[in-house]
Amino acid sequence: MIGIFDSGSGGLTVLKAIREQMPSADILYFGDIKNAPYGEKSREELSRLTVNSIRVLQARGATSIVSACNSVSASLAISLFDVLGLAQQNLIEMVGPTVSSFKDFKKPILLAATPATIFSELYQNAFQMLGIEIDTVAIPKLAGAIEFGISTIDQERLIAAVFATRDMKKYGALILACTHYPLALVSFRKVLGDVPFFDPAEAVASRVKRQLWPREVGDGKLRLLVSRDTPQFRSHVAAMLPDASYVIEMLD
Repeated sequence: MIGIFDSGSGGLTVLKAIREQMPSADILYFGDIKNAPYGEKSREELSRLTVNSIRVLQARGATSIVSACNSVSASLAISLFDVLGLAQQNLIEMVGPTVSSFKDFKKPILLAATPATIFSELYQNAFQMLGIEIDTVAIPKLAGAIEFGISTIDQERLIAAVFATRDMKKYGALILACTHYPLALVSFRKVLGDVPFFDPAEAVASRVKRQLWPREVGDGKLRLLVSRDTPQFRSHVAAMLPDASYVIEMLD
């Protein structure tokens, strides 16, 4: 069984992409809404939450893990493979698959992410090793606002404030390096217009299929686990997975 974790609703974008590419996989999703948002927490906090989320999934039978949260990628640098008994090929995160999608890219890239993701510098270092120019823009509060409910107008205001001084014509792509951000894609398009957005969910799903197929063939069962139940999470699930059969469980 594949276990996917995120701070809340954002990872549903990755879950949807994985189900589209591997419909027969059994999946357990954990949304740690009680501790959301992750994007402005310290590395120490992120490491603790990462270990806890993986243990939650493992305790319920997950044998392969997908980190669907860019902010915790920094914390994956700790010895999770030894600490949690994971084989390296059974742990998939966001940064590697995303950067690999741009290995032949020639134009500058703009990365929109949480403060924690940008502070980790994992994306910056990876793109620089490929010789690709990358700029970053943090959007504080947006992930949490999406998670707990915010109007489209307020989403647009948060986005517009951080992009006000950016010349978007300079960039060949805008990476939405927070899985919550695609949930606000309509607002991004309203503010920024015809910009080439890149949602990492498909790249991560392709990596999952390449590494875990056919070992993770099952019956297509889906379980959703949350540390806090909210109407916003249920609304996002209904919108992202309209035809799925699932049960939302509260973490004990």
